Amino acid sequence: MTAVGIDAIEIWTGKLRLDLPGTFAPFKGEDPEKYTKGLGLEASSFPDVYEDIVTMGANAAKRLMDRRGLTPDDVGRIDVATESAFDNSKPVSTYIAGCLEQVFDGDFHHANKGERKFACVAGTQSIDDAYNWIKAGRNRGRSAIVVATDTALYERGDPGEATQGAGAVAMLISEDPDVVELSTEQGYGSADETDFLKPNQQFPSVDGKRSVQVYLARMREALEDYESVAGDTHLDDFAYIPFHTPFPGMVRKAGLLGFRHMIRDTEIEADLAGEIGRQPREGEFGSREAYEDAIREYMDALKRTETYQDWYAAAIEPTLTISRQVGNWYTGSVHIARVSALKNAAETGRGLTGERLLVGSYGSGAQAEIHAETVREGWRDEIGRLGLDEQLARRYELSFEEYEQIHDAHNHVKETEIEELTQPSGEFVFTGWGRMNERKYDYIE
Repeated sequence: MTAVGIDAIEIWTGKLRLDLPGTFAPFKGEDPEKYTKGLGLEASSFPDVYEDIVTMGANAAKRLMDRRGLTPDDVGRIDVATESAFDNSKPVSTYIAGCLEQVFDGDFHHANKGERKFACVAGTQSIDDAYNWIKAGRNRGRSAIVVATDTALYERGDPGEATQGAGAVAMLISEDPDVVELSTEQGYGSADETDFLKPNQQFPSVDGKRSVQVYLARMREALEDYESVAGDTHLDDFAYIPFHTPFPGMVRKAGLLGFRHMIRDTEIEADLAGEIGRQPREGEFGSREAYEDAIREYMDALKRTETYQDWYAAAIEPTLTISRQVGNWYTGSVHIARVSALKNAAETGRGLTGERLLVGSYGSGAQAEIHAETVREGWRDEIGRLGLDEQLARRYELSFEEYEQIHDAHNHVKETEIEELTQPSGEFVFTGWGRMNERKYDYIE
């Protein structure tokens, strides 16, 4: 069978940086460690006044096409995943295609275009769509471009404000891919939930505590469903486990839950029993409440063991490096985590070809998806061409006053006019509105 997967990746981060412990925390009168140790964040990326989900997505896609020498004729579909869309009818993918047609010969008139919405899991769903399109033989030898692009803003003063971020990830989905091959097996955990939603509003309504519970519950269901078709998972099966990362502190909870699940009835659990006891089994308790109390005690002990901490440091921690510096990118979040893992392997000289990743995607509302990916031979060259460190280093450092102005400038209900903080060069920019209130874009040399 022909392998299908991610052939190339490009990232475009918002061009502004907010230092959370150094700038945000002092103005909030809070301990900087609330962000660095609690949430696990150092900084957030924000879009300048001429940036939005279209410019970031188009700029990432252009870099992808330039680097791979692609023309519009090579692309059979453009799928955009976002939960920051500004039009309930016209998809963001049409705007992005229009931008690209300004700089490439030819057009995308024969490419299928769409927009996916299911909170943060939509990026993975768009990859699934492209995978199925290729596997069905409908691609005519062409590839798909999947763009996950979001401006993740909360209302000022909201508890989630520190987890904000903005950026785009563009991925080329092809036969015989260079980065990772996608597994056929998938697992899902899905339920009608109201943990995080935006009912006809820009900024989310969030039940923070409930959101964490739903995230963990759907991830557990998805892992169990994945194992029902792929077989039991074990710690040594996967080099890295990238999770959806709204903030790294959430992944600490998911990592611990996954570890407990994977060591159950294994030699690792038996080896740890002398130190912290055996995992509680529900049948051993007279009530569900007593069982859950015992589970919490076991988990508290488990996370302090050297066995768990060593595994987390190797398999999970390297997936969080980029997120710590850019915040939550919603649909792009798990795809940043994948890049972070591969970047870590490249920088440490790890030979990753043929090893597997277990990818855990999640979207509020709520659905989790888990699948495996096998790392391909060309992964190191692809990751080496990203130039992400240079992008991050070039970001403009916001003062708190500038942050408030930028936040207001991207608030759909406010009329805020401020000067751009950076100078666009070699990129698409937002230039204003057209006669039907559509957004307009130009390429700046």
